Parts: sequence; C-alpha cells; structure tokens
Amino acid sequence: MTSLAIRVEPGKKFNLAKIETRYSGDLERDTAEAQLEELTNELSDLQEMLYAADTHSVLVVLQGMDTSGKDGTIRKVFSKIEILGARMSDFKTPSSLELSHDFLWRVHYRAPRRGDLVVFNRSHYEDVLIARVRNLVPESLWSKRYRHINDFERLLADHNTIILKFFLHIGKDEQKKRLLEREQDISKAWKLAPGDWYERPYWDDYMQAYEDALRECSTEYAPWYVIPADRKWFRNIAVAETLVATLRAYAPQWAQVLEKMSAERLMELEQITERKA
Repeated sequence: MTSLAIRVEPGKKFNLAKIETRYSGDLERDTAEAQLEELTNELSDLQEMLYAADTHSVLVVLQGMDTSGKDGTIRKVFSKIEILGARMSDFKTPSSLELSHDFLWRVHYRAPRRGDLVVFNRSHYEDVLIARVRNLVPESLWSKRYRHINDFERLLADHNTIILKFFLHIGKDEQKKRLLEREQDISKAWKLAPGDWYERPYWDDYMQAYEDALRECSTEYAPWYVIPADRKWFRNIAVAETLVATLRAYAPQWAQVLEKMSAERLMELEQITERKA
C-alpha cells in the first residue's frame, strides 16, 4: 500500500489549497474498509508492545475544522486498542485557571507517560488557530508560539515520545452538508453548536492559519500529515496506515526488550521452582 497521507515536508513550500479534500486516489471503499480492519488489528498489537516494552510513548494530534471527523477517526482507528495504556484527551475553551498560565501549561501534563498512547482531540495548536483568527491574543504573542510549540515537541521527542500530527482537511461545502445533516438527524443533534456556524465566515482565515501552522511546525521529530477528509472511509485508512507504518518501525526494538524481559521472568520462575523443590 502506498502512502495515503500527505506529509508536510519541513522547510519546503506548502500550499494547503492545492490539496483536494475529496481525494481518494485509486482506492475503492470496500478495499479500504477491509484493509482498515487489518490495520486496526496490527495497531492493537503494536500498542500492546509499546505498553509492555515501556521504552517509548506515542502522541497523536488530531486537528481540523468542525465536522472534519476527529471523533469519528478516534472511534474507527483506535477501536481495538487496550484501555490500559491508552487515553484520549480533548481541549475545550480554557478555564480561568488555565488562562492564568502560559498556553502550554494545560497541555504538558496531558502528554503521554512512557508506555502510553495518547490522542489529542484538538490540542495546543488551537493557540495559533482560533486564538489568531478571532484575535484572542495579539499577533506579537501568537506569532512566537510556533517556536514554543516546536521546542515543546522537541522536548517530548527527546524523551522518546513518537509524535504524529494529522490535519483532517475537509472542504467548506462538505462541512455545510454535514452541519445540515446533523440538524435533520435527531440522533446527532446533540453535536450541534452555534459556534459551528459562527466560525464559517472565517473559513479563509482559518485555512491560512492552518497552512502557516503546518508549515512552521512540521518537523522531522513531529511531522504534520494532511488527510483529505471529505470521504470518511479514506480519512480513516489514511490515518491508520500512517500510524501503523510509523510504529511498525519500532516493533523490532520493542520485541528485543520483551524477549529480554521474558528471559528474566523465566529465570526468576525457575529459581523459585528450584527453591520449592
């Protein structure tokens, strides 16, 4: 399988508008859903190894406009991982306590500990997105946050955190369609929020803010991936494929650690058995 996600290469020109939100390549839905089943099984195995080896942690960042599918991605891609060693964390409007600290204060303590996989549903990037678009802080402040974010993610990476960041790229027309569908489906009406419509007039400003954030903060140690998200099935497999391919590279290292642990445990058991004899 070729790479489906679009990696934002550090230091290179990047134009978000050129990425088609309905892109799905030559992949058919039935094929993609069958492959997703295999990938989620493998992700479950990799997450178990991650937890048991206890040498790394994983941080997955999901960003996107309203209705882009952050919740749906979590449900589909992470459906088979163990609760033990995994956690989801969302970032809503900051509390007064959080606002009294620097913008990364509420983020750092939610970062994964060694052995854990954590998914951020929205993240510290809100502070260079909505904070910028809606003028919640002056440009003199938010413009410095790209550097702060890169330094923060470098700190995590230096402590063996594997970081993958996904921008779920939905089209403006597709978003409108999904918002209207929610209004008509009583089972999904609870998802409605006036803010979903209030933000639409700022669409172009958000696209520019996202483009700048992805360009400024895609690094070798914490890359950004753009996921065409108009087709939900494609969105899911593109995220799953990228995540599994990344973690698969660490599997031999984790397996080596687990083999050593197994040998030590068996030796301890043998010694206990001998003492009992």
